[in-house]
Amino acid sequence: MDIKTASALRRLRLVSAPEAVSFLLLLLCSVLKRTTEFNAVPVMGAVHGLLFVLYVLFWAGSWRRAKWSLGTSAFYLLMSVLPTGGFFADRRLKRESEDALIAGHARKEGTVTTA
Repeated sequence: MDIKTASALRRLRLVSAPEAVSFLLLLLCSVLKRTTEFNAVPVMGAVHGLLFVLYVLFWAGSWRRAKWSLGTSAFYLLMSVLPTGGFFADRRLKRESEDALIAGHARKEGTVTTA
């Protein structure tokens, strides 16, 4: 994995968990708006909207750089619209980047050859 691909995946990881938290907070604010006088939906809506747009932009960049299959890219896009999906995306991205790092070191040491 080259440095630009690793950077694209890191950006997606950095925004995935905050996007999931903002989605959950937006849902909580929506419930509070209807049950109490507290109305933070406009603020949380804007925060979540910004994080969602960043997630989609970083997802597109990661898809292009990492050359994901259609299934993998669809999985990560689906994770952006599920309330806790960002947490699952972050965990899977972490595992993928660690696996790629190990494979890169193995290729560098000559213990694994690429076909």
